[in-house]
Amino acid sequence: MKPIAIFQHHADDGPGYFAQFLGQAGLPSRLFHLAYGDAPPSSLAEFSGLCVLGGPMGANDDLPWLAAEIKLIREAIIADLPVIGHCLGGQLLSKALGGVVTRAPQVEIGWSDLTLGDAQGARWFGGRDSLRLFQWHGDSFSIPPEATHIVSGQYCANQAFVYGKKHLGMQFHCEIDVAKVKTWLINDRQELVNSASPAVQQAEALLPTLAAEVANSQRIADAIYSEWIKGL
Repeated sequence: MKPIAIFQHHADDGPGYFAQFLGQAGLPSRLFHLAYGDAPPSSLAEFSGLCVLGGPMGANDDLPWLAAEIKLIREAIIADLPVIGHCLGGQLLSKALGGVVTRAPQVEIGWSDLTLGDAQGARWFGGRDSLRLFQWHGDSFSIPPEATHIVSGQYCANQAFVYGKKHLGMQFHCEIDVAKVKTWLINDRQELVNSASPAVQQAEALLPTLAAEVANSQRIADAIYSEWIKGL
């Protein structure tokens, strides 16, 4: 099988559990660290799918590699290569499909209880009707034209959408592992401390149950990724 292209935007926001899942499934991948000097591929003809990760920059920022990335996301959709977007990646997928990205009503950091809003969502989440997943974002995407809104949240209504049968945009981070979250809590501690948002949880509240919460998140991720790879 051709490898899956993975677009990474920040040193602290790598593929995490997504890479582990691919390894366990025997699926090859190739990582492009776009914000740190890696040139994006000239095309996606040599790849079977595209994963777009998160990052602290905004989807509307004037960064040359972001424009190239959106172009490649559109190329993937036209070529029927499945795309999966995590947080910033979901926002870029929305933009590529004609949606918009704006400031979210509240900054969300920490665990969020989400609900499925459409029957199509059941196949992506293993039949679950409620989800508890990790957030770290200040922006939010709109649901693009012809896409289906499948997950909602209390503080951010648009948490996930499906376009066609293969493409999934998510506002949350289902790719986290314990090490990744701990790195964020250390390196970005001031963002938590300085926030007045009711949707921000402090490190002291997150750390005691982190391992158990991440284990549950990864079970949900298994369902999401198992469905996504069916389109490869």
